[in-house]
Amino acid sequence: MKLFLKVALFTVVMPGTFAGFLPFLIVGDRGAAGGVTLGLACGLFAFGVFLYLRSAWDFAVFGSGTPAPIDAPKRLVTRGCYRYTRNPMYVAVLTVVMGWATLFGAAVLAGYGVVLFVAFSLFIRLYEEPRLAREFGEEYAAYVGRVGRWVPGRADRSGLSPDSGGVV
Repeated sequence: MKLFLKVALFTVVMPGTFAGFLPFLIVGDRGAAGGVTLGLACGLFAFGVFLYLRSAWDFAVFGSGTPAPIDAPKRLVTRGCYRYTRNPMYVAVLTVVMGWATLFGAAVLAGYGVVLFVAFSLFIRLYEEPRLAREFGEEYAAYVGRVGRWVPGRADRSGLSPDSGGVV
């Protein structure tokens, strides 16, 4: 139960801020779209929320950890959404931000999504991947060879080595 409370707290603070609170502030009092655009936005929201919750569930249940870097999973999580992309939580946040951009027709929110993508990419490449390579060694290297960083079917075939610190 304590683990799930930690996951819930992290979810409210981090993804809640970046995918909910900040886009809401950015959009201000702009009117929302209707019709097909509303349906598309709702689909993006639903997919992003599902993707995040499923991934957080796997971190807690299978990995015995949280999405927070200071309380990361104890086991490498390669199941669920992690079979298709190595970073489904980041994809989920970006999907929700694109839902906001679609709902409000706000290019500024699409730009915010691009800035988030760059920040996430840097964090992943400079911190997460090297740490995972050190912690999980060959298991992580094999996973990198099977599963793409962002897009399903785009695995890294460069032969990531745990000795390289994870930097490819």
